[in-house]
Amino acid sequence: MESKTARLTILIDPVKKKAFETLCASQDLTPSQVVRQLIREYLAQHGVDYATKAKPAAKKKAPADKA
Repeated sequence: MESKTARLTILIDPVKKKAFETLCASQDLTPSQVVRQLIREYLAQHGVDYATKAKPAAKKKAPADKA
């Protein structure tokens, strides 16, 4: 799952928006969940790879003992 989010603003016909929201609600999904799934499917359909998680921070080496 993605670790950070970014906002995507779209313009859509109000009638389509209401129909979309009603359909999503009837399936117990939020519009955001459906749009995220559509984006994932569209990227996969076009063979686009993307990172879904931030790369883990590099481990710091412990200082060597100076004896």
